[in-house]
Amino acid sequence: MKNYLLGCDWGTSSFRLRLIDSSNHQLIGEITSQEGIANTFTAWKAIGDGATLPREQFFRHQLKRHINQLSTKVSIKLNGIPIVISGMASSSIGMAEVPYATLPFPVDGSLSSTKRLLKQADFPHDITLISGVRTEHDVMRGEETQLIGLLALLDTGHVAADASILIFPGTHSKHIYIQNQQVIDFQTFMTGEVFNLMAHYSILKDSIAPAELSTFTNDQLDAFKLGVNESDSSSILNSLFRVRTNQLFGLLNKPDNTLYLSGLLIGAELKTLLDQPQWQLILCSGNNLYELYKLAMEELQLSDRTTTISSDLIDKATIAGQVKIVQNQLVTLPK
Repeated sequence: MKNYLLGCDWGTSSFRLRLIDSSNHQLIGEITSQEGIANTFTAWKAIGDGATLPREQFFRHQLKRHINQLSTKVSIKLNGIPIVISGMASSSIGMAEVPYATLPFPVDGSLSSTKRLLKQADFPHDITLISGVRTEHDVMRGEETQLIGLLALLDTGHVAADASILIFPGTHSKHIYIQNQQVIDFQTFMTGEVFNLMAHYSILKDSIAPAELSTFTNDQLDAFKLGVNESDSSSILNSLFRVRTNQLFGLLNKPDNTLYLSGLLIGAELKTLLDQPQWQLILCSGNNLYELYKLAMEELQLSDRTTTISSDLIDKATIAGQVKIVQNQLVTLPK
């Protein structure tokens, strides 16, 4: 018999629910939506801010609706299967606020901060909420689960034991410092969010043509490399205005200029690693950003001390992390 677990990754603006075989991390089925924590919290506030329905109950109702959809999709009755939720569900606008874990944070997840919510008559699932990790000046929610899962999947004793920085690109990129099997520090870079702000809400929006690109032309890659190198030699506040003058003076067309902007921002993020030559670097990127981050690291001459993790493994890391944390919490999974 299989040990089933419902794994939910509930972010600020997105929702993903998976049925998992925890014995081998096999994905049985999943559903996704844009009903993130922010929208769900807003919907709860709109019905009376708890006067009609307590917040936890409102979130349970939303979860139940998604669970029913997943049950229909996989043709399996899911009653009684526990659910583990990572991401923003444990935040102040989530299902129930859970305190952050602190540093040093073991990479096996043994000191993860969690909260159990027991099953109810109309919601036959025990819930484990996973909180994030904090430092004095920074926080992360979700990446710690991904990190725990990634290191559980890999035979990376040398990665966890040595001085290593794991780089997780994204809207808010994370650089996570690991030493002696523990997270000892991390930093957040607003790379993706700043790109979005520049591309849609600044004077630069008319100088670029942002689009979802799966492949890049040689000219676009050259523009990206130009941006990376200029980020290393000048102030980012000055370099950003060059996106406008590139288009104004006909130096780059809009698609190429988009890659130039991306190069400026990714380069500004990664150049901080040049001052830390004693640390090994681990690039943990999905398909959408892998090529650009890899190219930026080559341009900044960081490749010799960089290991790259396959995007397939990155996709499986959240599942593995949720399973690991649940096992650490001694949750009994139904067979």
